[in-house]
Amino acid sequence: MADKKDFYEALGLNKGASDEEIKKAFRQQAKKYHPDVNSGDKNAEARFKEVNEAYEVLSDADKKARYDQFGHAGVDPGFSAGGGGFGGFSGFGGMDFDLGDLFGSIFGGGGGSSSRNRNAPRKGERVRAETTVTFEEAAFGCEKDVSVMRVETCDSCFGTGCQEGTTAEKCVHCNGHGTVTSQQRTPFGVMQSSTECPKCGGRGKIIHQPCTKCRSLGLIRRSKSVKVSIPPGIDNGQTISMRGQGSAGVNGGEPGDLYVTIIVLRHPLFEREGNAVLLNLQVSFVQAALGAELEVPTLDGKVKYSIPEGTQPGTVFRLRGKGIQNLRGSGRGDQYVTVNIVVPKGLSSEQKELLREYAATETIDPFDYRKKKKKK
Repeated sequence: MADKKDFYEALGLNKGASDEEIKKAFRQQAKKYHPDVNSGDKNAEARFKEVNEAYEVLSDADKKARYDQFGHAGVDPGFSAGGGGFGGFSGFGGMDFDLGDLFGSIFGGGGGSSSRNRNAPRKGERVRAETTVTFEEAAFGCEKDVSVMRVETCDSCFGTGCQEGTTAEKCVHCNGHGTVTSQQRTPFGVMQSSTECPKCGGRGKIIHQPCTKCRSLGLIRRSKSVKVSIPPGIDNGQTISMRGQGSAGVNGGEPGDLYVTIIVLRHPLFEREGNAVLLNLQVSFVQAALGAELEVPTLDGKVKYSIPEGTQPGTVFRLRGKGIQNLRGSGRGDQYVTVNIVVPKGLSSEQKELLREYAATETIDPFDYRKKKKKK
């Protein structure tokens, strides 16, 4: 693990970064290196996996605490904060305590307590994924098939770890407990320790004919396509939680959850601000001066809107109900259209002459505001 990149460095952060800083950095990095925008780029693909792995650890309070204390070793699947040698102690003036329980309560595992509960049901790990949607798909909702890498129960042995037609044998060395207990007398009293059974490796059973597909683990890691329902109104960077769609549980435990982060692609015309849609609309000088009926693009298609004569640059008008669906309620936001007046280029001689004739009749002095300012 010495060559593994520091998780904080992978997200461009310093150690001790807040949860909000970690979340923000992950969104930026994930969007930058996402496979959908870096097609065929192996370096970007590797960085994307690196960023996801870093966020998986740093977004989990328990894993983050272990990583901050022990580095990569602290989040290794085989990590045991208490170690195999710690267990229950007696002595020290008659006080009894279990260092395994102490470490287990701090780090969420390890020590004697972890060893005794190794065969207890455990919930599967949560899994994170991303999917990219268009501006319209985010506005109106859609369904996406998302590729998820997760741990599943082996479909060959159905989680037993045994080859089809065979069963495991109870370990007689530990009597199926997975741990063995030993006592040693010391000047401080009798020290008792629980260690992993050397015969069965802590499983409490012996598999004589292991499953060739999962190598007796009972679990396999594979890519799975999951259909994700994306609600109308979802915004860029928001996450959908899907209960039970994460990795399979261990020893009969319930599966973990799946968290899918949504990346919304930019639109060539529209921008979003909350539930409002923003649009810059270009009109000609003549349309602004004389007024005109315009066709305005919206998420629902083009609609007709009449601007009054004398419309000024920067004027904003509102189209009610043409915005984004409220994600946590009913109704839609509005669309706000800002008028930009286009100054014509490449005028013909005839057009220039017409404009000069118009200018000769113009009563507006463009420098009038300067004169008023001097009088003051």
